[in-house]
Amino acid sequence: MAYMRRSILAASAALAFAFASGCQSAPTAADPYASSLVAGDAAALGFDQAKLGEIRKALNEDVISGKIPGAYLLIARHGQVAFAQGFGVQGPGQSAPMTEETIFRIFSMTKPIVTVAAMTLVEEGKLSVDDPVSKYLPEYANLTVIQPDGSAKPAQTPMLVKHLMSHTSGLIYGFIQTNTPLGKQYAAAGEGDPSKTAREQAKIFAGLPLAAEPGAAWNYSRSTDVLGAVVEVAAGKSLDVVVAERITGPLGMADTKFFQSKDESARFAQSKHTDPLYYDYVVPVAFLQGGGGLSSTPEDYLRFAEMLRNGGEYRGVRVIKTETLDRMRQPETTEAMRKAGLFFPAMGPMANTMEFGLGFSLVTDDTKQRPGNGTFSWNGIAGTEFWVDPKNDLVMVFMIQDRALLAEYQRKNRAWIYDALVKP
Repeated sequence: MAYMRRSILAASAALAFAFASGCQSAPTAADPYASSLVAGDAAALGFDQAKLGEIRKALNEDVISGKIPGAYLLIARHGQVAFAQGFGVQGPGQSAPMTEETIFRIFSMTKPIVTVAAMTLVEEGKLSVDDPVSKYLPEYANLTVIQPDGSAKPAQTPMLVKHLMSHTSGLIYGFIQTNTPLGKQYAAAGEGDPSKTAREQAKIFAGLPLAAEPGAAWNYSRSTDVLGAVVEVAAGKSLDVVVAERITGPLGMADTKFFQSKDESARFAQSKHTDPLYYDYVVPVAFLQGGGGLSSTPEDYLRFAEMLRNGGEYRGVRVIKTETLDRMRQPETTEAMRKAGLFFPAMGPMANTMEFGLGFSLVTDDTKQRPGNGTFSWNGIAGTEFWVDPKNDLVMVFMIQDRALLAEYQRKNRAWIYDALVKP
């Protein structure tokens, strides 16, 4: 049933992609719309079966104890799936099992998708990472920077497109800095108002002070939301259309969208917590969030991750050039920049083991953490995460819906998976 449903959706996505891109037909090389779950022999792929059994046992126990309603974990190596299993059900009180077709709110795992879409525009000469943001959004020509006393002074450095991609723009997320003077300004300005478009949101942020000079500090932020507005201007199309034409359509990601149809409501994973974070993705709003607006499935996101693992190509369909992806994986921060900001993914004992490129975090010291050097990844606030480890030719996709457990499962997945990988 799942395969038949996907085939119908994939056919529709293929036709939409072909129409939007002006092609006579959708890509057919190696059938990119067939399931991404190509099963391999786990032992032959280097994994200890007993250790994989321990992962199954641990996640099953977490479901039985009520810690989580359900979860889905995918581990792939050399382009083949070594582990793909759903645990529990899609939500509290539900009977529908967690499967590769369950839809998750992936939040910030939207960021890499939108950044890759932006880089395809770079390849076409419609955008440059070194362009000032004001070239596309004129209101960014006269930015200010907040001072220790709460006043604001004119910025001395222009904000560039690469600053948006690397979270070094000076923008912040006000909702995670609620007690700071700048966070309060974001709230007062209506940060994240769903009735406003990405372009309108970008204008709001341009009217607020920056937390730091562009290029001076890493702050997790609304940067990718603003990048979404830049993409719309550069492409001359709305962000959802750009993503569909350049990423999800070519890859056959039929279930990855900013808003799902009402018919798909029953397929959503639900949290055991009541939280405004888990809003209804079948009710379209004006704001297409480049930084967190997509929902997706484990099966779909594996397509995106496998494309990245394979240097920008998936089953004969090239989404992005290998050299462009290499550029995205170049470090964009310094130790001083990481210390100057907030929420960098590796600080304290793990400081200087990670960097940040254009849209991805980067592992730079695998003597202190498990993923191999060069691993690039990101996660979503509700507990979703992926990584691509080129050193070990390994891909991981994990999905739950529980913001309180994101960090815990990040640690556990690294320990579980690299303990099980006995033949690097």
